[in-house]
Amino acid sequence: MMDNDAHFMKEAIKEAGRAAREDEVPIGAVAVYKNRVIGRAHNQTRLLKDPTAHAEMIALTQAAGFLKSERLTDVDLYVTIEPCIMCTGAMVWARIRRVIFGAWDEKAGGCGSVVNVAQHAALNHRLEIVSGVLEDDCRGLMRAFFRKKRLEKQSTNN
Repeated sequence: MMDNDAHFMKEAIKEAGRAAREDEVPIGAVAVYKNRVIGRAHNQTRLLKDPTAHAEMIALTQAAGFLKSERLTDVDLYVTIEPCIMCTGAMVWARIRRVIFGAWDEKAGGCGSVVNVAQHAALNHRLEIVSGVLEDDCRGLMRAFFRKKRLEKQSTNN
């Protein structure tokens, strides 16, 4: 793990915390270009009523706007949880350099858990995958959020 990876993952974790406070699934993403954050976002699917409003998609859009290009070849994307297939596909199309994430998503991951879109041989671009950066912190956010949701559901059913 590079020293900067932990630093930028902490920024993604801050975004995930914002999502949790807004009652969104706590996933945060930070797009980094030349050691500078050029995109930062958290899940906003409920707020925007948009199934594509994942943290990664919003951060990629911000990065493309900053660079004024759809090609993000020198961009690294830090995400608290393994990106889904949709988000990983967008990263491939954007041609980002690396995706760095905290915890694996065994139910919907697009970087190897369910399918590896990030390095699929049939696609024209493959990105480097770095996993396990501040993994316990990232996983803990998700566990706490869904534990709270289950408790809320139980209290309304009683």
